Order: sequence, then structure tokens, then C-alpha cells
Amino acid sequence: MPGVTGTRVPRDTGGLSTAMGGAGGPASPLPLLLALALLSPRVGGGSCPPRCVCASNILSCSQAALSTVPSPLPRFTAVLDLSHNNVTRLRADWAPGRLAHLHALLLSHNGLSFVSTEAFAHVPHLRHLDLSSNRLRALEENLFSDLAELEVLLLYNNEISTVDRTAFENLGRLRKLYLGQNRITRFPLELLRDGSRLPQLALLDLSANRLRGVPVGELQALPAWLRDRLYLHGNPLACDCPLFQLVARGRRRRLSAVVDFQEELQCWLPGASASVGILALAGRQPLNCSEAREAVLEAHLGDSVTLSCDTRLRGVRSRHWVTPGGERVLEEGGNGSAALLANGSLQLRALRPEDTGTYACWVAGPLLNETLYVELLVHNFTLHGPHDTLNTAYTTLVGCILSVVLVLIYLYLTPCRCCCCRGTDKPPAPRDDSINSSVLSATPNHAAGVPGEPCRSRSASTAGLGQNGRYKVGGTPQPPPRHGPKAQRKVSDPDSVSSVFSDTPIVV
Repeated sequence: MPGVTGTRVPRDTGGLSTAMGGAGGPASPLPLLLALALLSPRVGGGSCPPRCVCASNILSCSQAALSTVPSPLPRFTAVLDLSHNNVTRLRADWAPGRLAHLHALLLSHNGLSFVSTEAFAHVPHLRHLDLSSNRLRALEENLFSDLAELEVLLLYNNEISTVDRTAFENLGRLRKLYLGQNRITRFPLELLRDGSRLPQLALLDLSANRLRGVPVGELQALPAWLRDRLYLHGNPLACDCPLFQLVARGRRRRLSAVVDFQEELQCWLPGASASVGILALAGRQPLNCSEAREAVLEAHLGDSVTLSCDTRLRGVRSRHWVTPGGERVLEEGGNGSAALLANGSLQLRALRPEDTGTYACWVAGPLLNETLYVELLVHNFTLHGPHDTLNTAYTTLVGCILSVVLVLIYLYLTPCRCCCCRGTDKPPAPRDDSINSSVLSATPNHAAGVPGEPCRSRSASTAGLGQNGRYKVGGTPQPPPRHGPKAQRKVSDPDSVSSVFSDTPIVV
């Protein structure tokens, strides 16, 4: 307390008990020990600074009107309380030597406006740091990078407006971060996204700042045990339905950040003069928000899905799933369609219609238990993927191209019927042959040519009746009549397109 200099309480009560003796012994030498303690300020390898109170390894210099950190400091100090003073700057040399035992440093209510990036190089084992209620305006890069063992960091009630994303670098053990009652307009939530920067963080207080919007999608992707202690109340948030659904989910899950500060979770509608409760947006104009169904998955036959067991408990001892049919899935892996993964999720393979229903995840924590429900809806049809659609389109295109090629071959690559002989090996076909007679007739109806005889052009003046009684100019003369069963056949006209569908009977 102020006015008492060098007061020290013995670090070990065993010596005090021995000095006092038992019942009936000599008079207790306690007054003498206290007098010696007042007269001798150096005990145990260190001295208690003026205007401070030393109790074992605790050094309290609170409300001592100090403007600098007292010196020298006992090397065994584990807790150093410098709160409610006038220490406005914390330089790199505030601790002349290494304080290897210091695990708690309290500097609140000092008007502190500057902290050197090397201020914590001499206290590598610090676990609790209180810089609240000061005048800090920014968190510079790598400000706390020397505090690899830090677990609790209090920075609330300052004037912080900017936060560098590297300010919390190397804080792998940080569990609680208090940044409420500042002027922060944006916090780098990417520090929490993948869980590699602050893997142990379980509480983040961003209340009473100047946040106008939050990335709801990123917040919803955070694990439930972190969302349970993510405080956003007291910010001038803009009203929208995703924000309402985020808070509504927190209320259904009974998250402390929502249940404990439900009335302070306010937002602002466009053009409104006062804030409204976020949970009051349900069915309210102009947004008319509705609650989203939580943990409802839709899939199709044959699909594989993974059901997440997003518990808010930490230090989970065991967990298991119960299927809609009452079957318990306990072990990791498994040979059936349901398998428990290492992170507690349930994987379902080759879905069937009977897999539809509500799945329950039972979680056993160190103090509490929790049950989560996930509803799965399996549609009774398969869903064609993009590869199936591509295959169908490709097959159709190939079929169309092949059809066009065949038509072109038929139109332009039909063998030419020339009037002159190409050689002497094969007699030329006479002009009175037609496609119809060659295709539909079993017996060829053209006259046999004489080998080696050249083709002779027909006289244009030769006239006669054509097929079906039509008169033809320059037509083919009628061959001499023949006797026999084939005498009734008529010679087809190669120049007539209608000869294929001629009404002349074909005699076989």
C-alpha cells in the first residue's frame, strides 16, 4: 500500500510456523521478524521497489503515482501490477534484465499511448497481459510476436482504430482476446479463417466498436466453440437478412454471445433514426427476413455427403452418431455406408432413399454434453452431372456430322455414267439402263454390248414413245421384241426421274 516501503511477506510459511513454536514454548519472535523485514529491504536475491508491495513473487505497484516502471525489479517476480499510474510510454528498456519468471503484467489505467515492438523481448514467458483502459490508437505489426506463450490479452477501452494483421503473429497459445470499446472499423477475420494463426483462440470480444458490416459467410464457417464467444454487440451494424440468420442460429444453439447480450445486438435500417434489435427483423418490413433451417442437407441417390458435428464444446472426450434407424456409429472408418471421420464428422456413401431422416451427434465434454441434429433429405432420382450432359451433346453432334457426310457422299460421290468407254476390259453399259431397273430387277434388262465396240451417239432426230406412253424426242429406240417370259418387260428410261416410281409392273 502507499506509504509502506519494502514490506515483504515471507515466500514460505514453513519458516514462520517453525519460529512460532508449539504450545507452551517460548514467546513468538514474529514482531522481531517483521522489524527485520522493514529494516532490510534486500531479501531473496532482489529488492522491493519504493512505493510497492511485495508478497512472495507478487509485486504490486498499483496507484503509486509512478511515471516510469520502478527499478530494480526482483528477478523472481511472477506477477507485476503497475495499473492506475502515469506510465505513458513502455520502451524496450523498461526491464533492465530478463524476467524469466514473469507470467502476468498489468498496465491498465496508465494513459499508455506508446508500446515498443521490442518491449516484451525480456518477458518471453508472459501468459497474461493487461493493456486495457489506455490511449493506444493502433496495433502495429509484430507488436506481440515475442509473446509465444501469451494466453490472455486485454486491450479493451482504448482508442484503437487500426489493427495490423501481423500484430498477433506467433501467438499460438492465445485463448482470449478482448478488443471491446475501441474504434475499430475492420478486424482481420482472416486470422481466424483457417485456424493456423490463432489456433487456440476461444474468445474474441469486438463489442462496442465501429463495425458497420461483418462477413457473415466467414463467421458462419467458424467453429461453433469460437462463435459461442464471438461478441459483436454494441456495433452500428447495417441490417440485412444474413446477419439476422446468423444471430438467429446463435439463439437456437444457445450461444453465450447471443443469449447473454440479446438486447444489445442492434442494427440500423437505411434511413432510420434509431437502431432496432437484430432478432426483431423477422417478418419486419422492408427486409421481411425469415429464419433459415439449420443443418438441413439435400442429396441425390448414389451421392456421398459428410455430416458435420459442429459442437461448441472444447476438450471433447468422445462423440458418436445415431442414424435415423437407431444404429450407432462409434468407430472411425468402417466398412459400411456410414463412417465416422477423425474430426467427428459422419460420412455417408452411396445414398439410398432409406438414408433420409434426422441424424444425431452425441458429444461428451469435460463438464457438459451436447446433442446436435442434422436432417438429411435424399431425392429419389440421380442428378446428371456436367460430364453426362457433355457426353450427350457430343454424341448428338457426332451423329449430325455423320449424317451430313453420308448425304454429301450420296449426292456427289455417286459413280459417273459416261457415254464413252473407258477401256476394253468391260463393256459399257447401254443408255437404256436406269437406277430402278438395276436395283429392283433381279435380271438385267440392258442389251449385251459387243466387246471392243465403241459407243455410238444416238441421233437427235430419232423419236418414239417413251415410258408410260409419253412421247420422247431423241428417246431410246425400242429393242426388237423378244420371246419368252421376259417379253413383257419394258425398257426403263434413264433420263426420267419418275422411273424409280414407275407404274410399269416389274416382272421377275
